[in-house]
Amino acid sequence: MENRKNFFHLHLISDSTGETLISAGRAASAQFPGSHAIEHVYPLIRNRKQLLPVLAAIDQTPGIVLYTVVDRELAGVIDKTCREMGVPSVNVIEPVMDIFQAYLGAPSRRRVGAQHRMNADYFARIEALNFTMDHDDGQLPDDYDEADVVIVGISRTSKTPTSIYLANRGIRTANLPLVPGVPLPEALVKATKPLIVCLTATSDRISQVRENRVLGTTGDFHGGQYTDRATITEELKYARSICARNNWPMIDVTRRSIEETAAAIVALRPKLR
Repeated sequence: MENRKNFFHLHLISDSTGETLISAGRAASAQFPGSHAIEHVYPLIRNRKQLLPVLAAIDQTPGIVLYTVVDRELAGVIDKTCREMGVPSVNVIEPVMDIFQAYLGAPSRRRVGAQHRMNADYFARIEALNFTMDHDDGQLPDDYDEADVVIVGISRTSKTPTSIYLANRGIRTANLPLVPGVPLPEALVKATKPLIVCLTATSDRISQVRENRVLGTTGDFHGGQYTDRATITEELKYARSICARNNWPMIDVTRRSIEETAAAIVALRPKLR
């Protein structure tokens, strides 16, 4: 039997994909490390017929209910039923919409999934993602001046996942490994459009990540100097010298998540362009 002090049910009801709710729920749950949320996600709930089995499931496993439903009638059904069941419910998006309406002096159009409509921004994100995948790990170096951001750094400094995260925000991002003895592409040195930023970390952190990578490989690859801290220290020294020579900013990712690293890069862009 579950210990209610350590586990709780978190019900997430959305009339769209549920991404907003999942992010909000996890952000809040993370503030309570002594409790673990058992997530129940119900996306694309847009009418009573779809909602009724969801409410029945909540009745079977009571917990916190978060929802983003723009239809006021459905929202009212959720709130009323949750009150009757004695479980807390919060319409996550409604307080935000109220503030927007008050400030803008205009009512919302209450369109379901409006944030996911296929407009120019949507296609810009797709284009950015395609560009980023084509320019991963030093590929197509002649195109660097077409990028918004170029991320450089030694191996295992989270260049690729950070690039993909930025691409999902519509930022065309390329990345390039810095390897001692391997000259930089001329197109990178001459590039004037992109922000070029270097990711770095402590030698201990990089060694740990590389060791995990070696453990996951097959065949004759055993790591050797790849995980050696002294070798990594020299690689980091080389990266710093390259950045100092070209006046490229550096971001230490040792204790940063991908999201935090991407936010730091975004914050640098208006200052340097």
